[in-house]
Amino acid sequence: MSQPIRAWAATEARAALQPFEYDPGPLGEEQVEIAVDYCGICHSDLSMLNNDWGRTRYPFVPGHEIVGRITACGPQVKGRRVGQRVGLGWFSASCLHCGACMGGDHHLCASGEETLVGRHGGFADRVRAHWAWAIPLPDALAPESSGPLFCGGITVFNPIVIAGVKPTDRVGVVGIGGLGHMALAFLRHWGCEVTAFTSNDSKRDEALALGAHKVVSSRDRGALKRLAGQFDFILVTANVALDWAAFIAALAPKGRLHFVGGVLEPIELAAFSLIGGQKSIGGSPLGSPATTASMLEFCARHAIAPQVERFPLARVNDALEHLRAGKARYRVVLETGASA
Repeated sequence: MSQPIRAWAATEARAALQPFEYDPGPLGEEQVEIAVDYCGICHSDLSMLNNDWGRTRYPFVPGHEIVGRITACGPQVKGRRVGQRVGLGWFSASCLHCGACMGGDHHLCASGEETLVGRHGGFADRVRAHWAWAIPLPDALAPESSGPLFCGGITVFNPIVIAGVKPTDRVGVVGIGGLGHMALAFLRHWGCEVTAFTSNDSKRDEALALGAHKVVSSRDRGALKRLAGQFDFILVTANVALDWAAFIAALAPKGRLHFVGGVLEPIELAAFSLIGGQKSIGGSPLGSPATTASMLEFCARHAIAPQVERFPLARVNDALEHLRAGKARYRVVLETGASA
């Protein structure tokens, strides 16, 4: 019998987390076991905790922005070793033989395993994953602030890559929160002229410090109208409905409006608003292991790190409430007993 994993779990939707132990069973041949040092808290953890997406099984252990050290390797593990510091995000395995995986898009694998869906996540002392999804953390990156890179970070970095954003582009970021604050830093260091769109005027100075050249109210229709035709790429990290027609109008010819925020309301646009300027609209989830590794190297090269607030794992319910209340600036990270 394996050594039990100690975690924090909810027994029903919206319930407080409580100490919980479970037997993970034998380590898979291609799995690594990771001793969790730090685990970020994402809004997706709250959505799963509440069963907002109808996918949660209880008892439920959240957590998918994990940084720790490998403590055990299955006999078929490649390129990883005991003692190596790694990170783990939303995905913990993929099939490695489908068209998406063979094409390098492992995050689009139809049978991919998600770290906290149908299994227990990283609000725990240990977690397991396929070796390919345990991404080595560069020595230059501080482990205590790097967890959010493995979900929020790669979520906003991947669109920059797949959209072919150029250093000479004029770009916008809609929503300056857990995702948006990292997008500003990435795009500023990418070489772009960056405009932050936020509905919260109190974030103006923060947005400029985070990398924006300009800050515009996302709800000021007059300001949006004056920006018509200016942007090559606009990244939407917000999860609320806005005047999407105005943002399409703000795109230059061949511009792209790209969604990574979970806007629940339908996005209504007239076809001719896209056709006339050969504009496009799209979206994407996270990114592949290779793109994640590239993002980490980019962060190391440019000293990019998420802004985090740290809580000990024993105060996990306080940390969740802090995020739920909208007080996080800008990501919350849990520390295990070993790292606290």
